Amino acid sequence: MNEANLARFCKKGNNKARKELYECFSQQMMGICFRYTADEEVSYDLLHDGFIKAFESFASFEYRGEGSLKAWLSKIFINTALEYLRKKKNQKKYVNIDDVNESLFFENEEEIDKIPKHVLMDFIAKLPDGYRTVFNLYVFEEFSHKEIGEELGISESSSRSQFARAKSALSQKIKEYMQLHSSTL
Repeated sequence: MNEANLARFCKKGNNKARKELYECFSQQMMGICFRYTADEEVSYDLLHDGFIKAFESFASFEYRGEGSLKAWLSKIFINTALEYLRKKKNQKKYVNIDDVNESLFFENEEEIDKIPKHVLMDFIAKLPDGYRTVFNLYVFEEFSHKEIGEELGISESSSRSQFARAKSALSQKIKEYMQLHSSTL
């Protein structure tokens, strides 16, 4: 079934269409959940919650061409994951940008292409919650620091600081990985 018909039938509450929607998008939406939580069990819970929210709010969905259904679902799952993180309330304290050791930044970004994608995603998944959330919103969802601040209830400068700290931590992990695997890359 094409995306337009899938959306139309889901809007009508058709269970066959809902099942197909789940089968088509569950893996991608699971990826979003895992990127924010870094916890497989929690991600499955959020996947379930996100699809329930999607099914309950299909009346508000307007098909705007190919890709609009995926974009709409992605927004629901991002918000579901962020809602979870806000409820969890154990994000690390935000630090001042002046405290970031800029010498740790990864300078040769071409080297990143040599690292397997799953390794980079693992590095991101292991970032502290606050760093990971801001990094994901900025890099993957392309939010501005102002939008991130509004979404998370933090200042724009805190968002910038968290992103810098995430980038610094990733740079260090990448450098370590490159040193360990330099002969095989």
